[in-house]
Amino acid sequence: MTTKITNKNFSSVSNIGVSWQSVIVADGSTATTGVAGRGYFINTTSAAHTFTLPTIATAGDTISIKDYAGTFATNKLTIARNGHNIQGVANNSLIGTNRASVTLVYIDVTRGWEFVKESNVATLGQALFTSATGGTITTSGNFKIHSFTGDGCFVVSSLGNSPTVPTGGPSNVDYLVVAGGGGGGGSIGGGGGAGGYRTTFPSPGCNAGSFPITATTFPITVGAGGSGGGAPDIGGSGSNSIFSTITSAGGGRGGSYTIGVSGGSGGGGAGESNFAGGTGNTPPVSPPQGNNGGTTTGTACTGASGGGGAAAVGTNSPGPKAGRAGGAGSTNNITGSPVAYAGGGGGGSRTNEAPFGAAAGGTGGGGAGGNVTGGVAGTANTGGGGGGGNPGGAAAAGGKGIVIIRYKFQ
Repeated sequence: MTTKITNKNFSSVSNIGVSWQSVIVADGSTATTGVAGRGYFINTTSAAHTFTLPTIATAGDTISIKDYAGTFATNKLTIARNGHNIQGVANNSLIGTNRASVTLVYIDVTRGWEFVKESNVATLGQALFTSATGGTITTSGNFKIHSFTGDGCFVVSSLGNSPTVPTGGPSNVDYLVVAGGGGGGGSIGGGGGAGGYRTTFPSPGCNAGSFPITATTFPITVGAGGSGGGAPDIGGSGSNSIFSTITSAGGGRGGSYTIGVSGGSGGGGAGESNFAGGTGNTPPVSPPQGNNGGTTTGTACTGASGGGGAAAVGTNSPGPKAGRAGGAGSTNNITGSPVAYAGGGGGGSRTNEAPFGAAAGGTGGGGAGGNVTGGVAGTANTGGGGGGGNPGGAAAAGGKGIVIIRYKFQ
């Protein structure tokens, strides 16, 4: 029986008739380059094999392939496209079912090689996974994690091809983007607000990623922590961290004889009088990237309020002399281990007298507020807010942010 293929680029050609060659025994290192008009028995008992399609193809060229020993499921056969499309896609094919046999016919530059006859074939697409470089790379199970502790580039060279090929990986990633924490206010200053905290992890679908990417270069910006205020100077707010369309806002600085400043999380209000905390989640995103700083409502001799954290507002200070704790940060397992990020800085105390100890920073790198000495800096690469200063001591800087990207690579 003869099957005719008609196309404006050629009149008619015949399928099926091929000259079968001697059995090819795969050794794991030698590939086979096919020739049109031939059939190939391939024995993959000992190793996988790559069959490369011809460099030059003409409409109607025909090649057949047969699993000689029924071992394609154990040692798979890759059909390398060699510059041509296969079934209209620029993708190699992978055959991984025992006793499989296929016949390919070249159609044109658009469709390339088409499978016109298939037997015992489950899927003809080669499973692909995302591959990228940039940052410090670690692995956790089937996932790769790129951690950026400073500016850099996330360079994506290839993408997964699921669901087109069910055995491939997704072309999505998960991210954690934390901005720099705000600096504490000087001289009974409010705690710095934590850097904005934005994440997709854990995402639906077995944590396989929910943020779509393309094969391109993504510049990464890691926000610096804001400077700590001197006595009685104000400090500085943190800087933004950026990945693709995701921007986390720097934490607001703590107040120093002023209100706290708004940011990813707001800075705490200064001590000594009625000073409000800064507003968190500024600018607003959903879900929120942070919380408000605490508000001071006491009169003279009141300690300062804590900066906001990713998971909680900064603690208000109603008086009398002690500074108040920073808001708690959030714990994330994107690296494969639980790590807390984006804690607010503690407010500075009015005095170093007992029992007014230093106000704790929020879990997730928030620095403690000052009492006997100055405030404590937010922890680097957590986005923690800096601790506010005591009456004679300087406040502390916020912690630098971090960007982490995670995807399935095998």
